[in-house]
Amino acid sequence: MTGRQLKLDNLHAFYGKSHVLHGVSLAVNPGEIVSLLGRNGAGRSTMVKAIMGQVDATGSVTFGDAELVGRKAYEIAHLGLGYVPENRDIFPRLTVHQNLMLGEKSGARKPRWSFDDMYRMFPRLKERQHTEAGVLSGGEQQMLTLCRTLMGDPDLIMIDEPTEGLAPKIVELVAEYLKALKARGIAVLLVEQKLAIALDISERCYVMGHGRIVFEGSPAELRANAHVRKEWLEV
Repeated sequence: MTGRQLKLDNLHAFYGKSHVLHGVSLAVNPGEIVSLLGRNGAGRSTMVKAIMGQVDATGSVTFGDAELVGRKAYEIAHLGLGYVPENRDIFPRLTVHQNLMLGEKSGARKPRWSFDDMYRMFPRLKERQHTEAGVLSGGEQQMLTLCRTLMGDPDLIMIDEPTEGLAPKIVELVAEYLKALKARGIAVLLVEQKLAIALDISERCYVMGHGRIVFEGSPAELRANAHVRKEWLEV
């Protein structure tokens, strides 16, 4: 298998004196969709931020041959990791098209994605390309954030709760979008609470509880494990 593996080994993360992650180990292989599931407060978002160098961490995070712990977030992004945060982080006073332009990556390699790709995938963004991003609906802002991250041509994209607060039809669109990433050889680490979408598109799942990985397996194995679902996922 070509490409680079993302691998976490005994990762600990901290907010000041608060110890949030307790020795997390997991892997995402090239071109693979992996879901990280768990209740709110389990530490999932902290883990993604630790990978991106946004919180204090110890242990090891490697992407291919590169160690990420201790690097700045922009350095990690330049290595080929994309991150779509839960709060979307669009630039509200810029237009849709200007937001996408800010995501563009310059370099020798021809990018896998173009503006036309983004507008083809999400026609609503094409309709609103000259509209200020701040007036978009929540679903449209989510589409824009996903597309802006893709314009940076990452090899692996980490997406934190992409379906939060979205209408069912938009959730289906996001699921199709994630499958399209895989078709182009991009690996996905999906942080998600909605079990259905995660199990439908993932090859492997991890479940996190209290800052630790409490389950690793296939979607079929998670469906069959009522104890894990009841203990760590169901509200």
